[in-house]
Amino acid sequence: MVKRTRGAILQSIQFEPKSAQSLTTQILIAVRNLILSGGLRAGERLPSTRTLAKDLGVSRNTIVGVFDRLLAEGLLEARIGAGTFIVEIQNFEQAPNDREPKLSDFSGLNLNVQIQLKNKNYQENTLSQDPSKFAPRLGHGVRAFTTALPALDLFPVAQWSRLTSKHWRGSRDVVLGYGKRVGYLPLQQSIAAFLRASLGIDCRDEQIFVTNGAQQAFHVIGSFLLKPNDTVWFENPGALGARNALVAARAKLQPIPVDQDGIIVKEGLRRAPDFRLAFVTPTHQQPLGVKMSLARRIELLKAAEAANAWIIEDDYDSEFHYGNHRLPSLKSLDQNDRVLYVGTFSKTLFPEVRLGYILAPESLVDSFTRIFESVLPNVSTSSQAVLSSFMDEGHFGAHLRRMRRIYSERHQVLLDCAKEHLNGLLDVRPVEAGLHTVGYLPKELSEERVAERADKYGVSVVPLRKYCIEPTDLNGLSLGFSGVNASQLLNGVMTLQKVCHELLAET
Repeated sequence: MVKRTRGAILQSIQFEPKSAQSLTTQILIAVRNLILSGGLRAGERLPSTRTLAKDLGVSRNTIVGVFDRLLAEGLLEARIGAGTFIVEIQNFEQAPNDREPKLSDFSGLNLNVQIQLKNKNYQENTLSQDPSKFAPRLGHGVRAFTTALPALDLFPVAQWSRLTSKHWRGSRDVVLGYGKRVGYLPLQQSIAAFLRASLGIDCRDEQIFVTNGAQQAFHVIGSFLLKPNDTVWFENPGALGARNALVAARAKLQPIPVDQDGIIVKEGLRRAPDFRLAFVTPTHQQPLGVKMSLARRIELLKAAEAANAWIIEDDYDSEFHYGNHRLPSLKSLDQNDRVLYVGTFSKTLFPEVRLGYILAPESLVDSFTRIFESVLPNVSTSSQAVLSSFMDEGHFGAHLRRMRRIYSERHQVLLDCAKEHLNGLLDVRPVEAGLHTVGYLPKELSEERVAERADKYGVSVVPLRKYCIEPTDLNGLSLGFSGVNASQLLNGVMTLQKVCHELLAET
């Protein structure tokens, strides 16, 4: 127990010194939970880092790390000469959890029968859907402004090849046999450790379910948590791959507009208060690039709890964060076991790796385990084993740090070139994370015509309207900056300048 000190009385901070989870992460989670549960009130002052470190018996650097992270997440504020204080977060309180979340239609049946029925739906859903409901997928050639494309030429192929060779020299039972359908255990452990260390998400290895990419994860979630025509809040504009996966799962997508703070929860409640699932990209909205505010995140969590609904948090490229103010993930804020966190390695490594994962709520672990073991095909054990070694040997962290720096530089190159050569033609917006941004066109230029003409010159831009389920007044382009170097970005900007001038002259 912690003694009374100057500042707030921190009575519930507990940690396990021998845990595999670092002390910083354990204390971070404990303090964050105290704030979110109302155990620490807005305006309360925390003890100094020195005092709290002494009371807990840990190093001051550990507490400084905790405070720095909570300051970056916007849960604390430092006042010069006064101390560190809890901020106001719109009176967020944990809702009474008097019912266990459960699979929406997994009741009244033997689980084996339920899985058989779900399996039949899972296999038939895509084939029976009207093809016109699916959005066309984007091109992924290596050219200026292609979205969702990492720098393939900078991936450490030699290290990956060495680990691949090492794996193939292993036990034939592991190398050639059937793997666990929920995932390769060492990779589950590596992913869970990464989420605990990098995002402060308190999770167990058993909550990680490995999939063939993020889109399979979305389809699995939609197929097994939703009945046909269940309502899903979907960001408008929003991610095309997830949209197609949920359409294939027979969900009824309710488009919800997005503003500078993310999905507009009040509009969602007005349009579809009985929603069963919400799909969001809070760290770097796809495609607009905005960051969901802390207040909006809390509002969404409260809405999901009130509606007994689930939330898919698609954190598709959050590892590449360039700003100083990183907000906590929805999963780490979730007090009521509502959030299914989905990640992918297609952006951090390379698309062909075809590995993603679901971090499932505790309440769904047993059911998802049965579903994966009974229905889904195996994910390549070879790819999982190599990735696990890549992460455990530190190559993954080193690669992320290197690419974060390079992508930040490319992002700045795009902004500088656009400012110099596209002023008045395309308003390119800065972003704090991810592999793409957006540029807005004047009303005299059509986003579709610009995209079509640019494609003829070898440049890929995507009209924002392509991401929309219902029409909006947006007139702009999605611009990827990660997959090509500075020279190619400059050439791409000059091509867009040429295209815009040509089209203006034709009007």
